[in-house]
Amino acid sequence: MKTVLASRSVEIPAGVEVEINARVIKVTGPRGSLTRNFKHLSMDLRKVENSIRVDVWFANRKQLATVRTVISHIDNMFVGVTRGFIYKMRFVYSHFPINVTLAGDIVEIRNFLGEKRVRKVKLLEGVKYVRSNDVKDQIELSGNDIALVSLTAAQIQGQTNVRNKDLRKFLDGIYVSEKGPMPEQE
Repeated sequence: MKTVLASRSVEIPAGVEVEINARVIKVTGPRGSLTRNFKHLSMDLRKVENSIRVDVWFANRKQLATVRTVISHIDNMFVGVTRGFIYKMRFVYSHFPINVTLAGDIVEIRNFLGEKRVRKVKLLEGVKYVRSNDVKDQIELSGNDIALVSLTAAQIQGQTNVRNKDLRKFLDGIYVSEKGPMPEQE
């Protein structure tokens, strides 16, 4: 059964400017600007006073689900341009210490399970890499776009998949230990 009208809105935070043009939304804030294209979805995107409204007319179940998804994406863009996102990753090893270095914009993972092979992951555009000083064996990935930061973290974790061994015993790898928006500075 089709729903006549499904509508949701999200408030635009202070200090953030929004431009909407043919389902392409551009959000500009103190940390920079993000653009996202929603042309693959048939919906109305409108700026109403101090909020953004998403409307879907005569939608089935799957199209109704996209309304909340689009609102979540827009909300993540607001958080990205005001605070930014951070993913903390810890190294887990039982015997061979994992060595991670940054060469330009490429993260190099050496000595994983004692292997000689160097694993390389390219940092995506707008993602910053920091080696934690206060915590041993931890790296921090940060940036404005949650999709790029999380994808970089997933690629680093994917490079340290253990193959042809018992996964219950070989728990070595680089795993996301903490993620979310950056803490607000006072």
